[in-house]
Amino acid sequence: MRNDKNNLIVKLTFEFALKIIEYSELLENNKKYIIANQLLKSGTSIGANVKEAQNAESKDDFIHKMKIAVKEADETEYWLNLCEMSFKYPKDEQLIENLHVIINILSKIISTSKSH
Repeated sequence: MRNDKNNLIVKLTFEFALKIIEYSELLENNKKYIIANQLLKSGTSIGANVKEAQNAESKDDFIHKMKIAVKEADETEYWLNLCEMSFKYPKDEQLIENLHVIINILSKIISTSKSH
């Protein structure tokens, strides 16, 4: 059995998903159901795809799953930016900052994986 405790991107995306769950619940409490649902799906999917990539069948499969994680991160950034810019939506700038760290790490993992 592999040990994901020492895997930075698995850890960061899992922690990010937990924060997204909390933020989505805050949105739901403010009756922002549609955005909450979209954000919950894309924001938790990042980590799910990263986790799935850990069991990739090949290097190409690994890269593909990590690219899906980046796409989900981009979608999450879109929803968070909408919340940030929309009137009457709760703000959480830390989520966007955490997401940028994740995107940078994912991009580096993908580029490194392609070159080896």
